Amino acid sequence: MTKEIIATDQAPEAIGTYSQAAKSGQLVFISGQIPLNPATMEMVSGDFTEQAHQVFKNLTAVANAANSSLTSALKFTVYLTDLDNFQLLNEVMATYVSEPYPARAAVEVSALPKGALIEIDAILTAH
Repeated sequence: MTKEIIATDQAPEAIGTYSQAAKSGQLVFISGQIPLNPATMEMVSGDFTEQAHQVFKNLTAVANAANSSLTSALKFTVYLTDLDNFQLLNEVMATYVSEPYPARAAVEVSALPKGALIEIDAILTAH
């Protein structure tokens, strides 16, 4: 299978040696998204809920660029700097995906790029 690189200006540009996403066959692998505003490349507020919404908006933009959507998500991996935000994560996530829910892991980490409170990567199927 060939590898296709996915890029869009509707999501933050990569800030390292990676692509926003890579597609192979019907699978799309979206790199970890943090709550950067793609227009300014600045973090949204320090509020967890606002950060989580921005992360899902960024994931949605990359998914759309790959001819997919979050409804086609197979798995999310969520990185949180504080597991006390787990319930807020569930509330925000429920506004972007519905049953049957994708697989998911949520882990607490000591730090994330640019001081983010949340980062999420995803595996999707293309439409």
